[in-house]
Amino acid sequence: QVQLVESGGGLVQAGGSLRLSCAASGRTFSNYRMGWFRQDPGKEREFVAAFNWSGISTYYADSVKGRFTISRDNAKNTVYLQMNSLKPEDTAVYYCAARNIVIRRSSSGRYSYEYDYWGQGTQVTVSS
Repeated sequence: QVQLVESGGGLVQAGGSLRLSCAASGRTFSNYRMGWFRQDPGKEREFVAAFNWSGISTYYADSVKGRFTISRDNAKNTVYLQMNSLKPEDTAVYYCAARNIVIRRSSSGRYSYEYDYWGQGTQVTVSS
């Protein structure tokens, strides 16, 4: 079992920045790769950013490329999402997720069904 706890959400004006954190605990963190998704009420959960299976390369949704950065601190078992130049359309609940790359080695990390564990979500609201 892996427990994920997000933090860092809040209200920010358009053009501002936020950094989300996702602290993981439980099973061997090195066997998992992390991703970030977001969801607006009434919409499907959408991919934001993720590490590939090796944990070296990163992927981003086109809508956030160049503005958001995913990073991790293995010593702290924590993954971050630095969000800059925020836009009102970035408003959503943001979720971090973990997928087991021992059993999902070929996973892309872009799809929610590839993930085994999810955090509770943190609200990000960007005002215009």
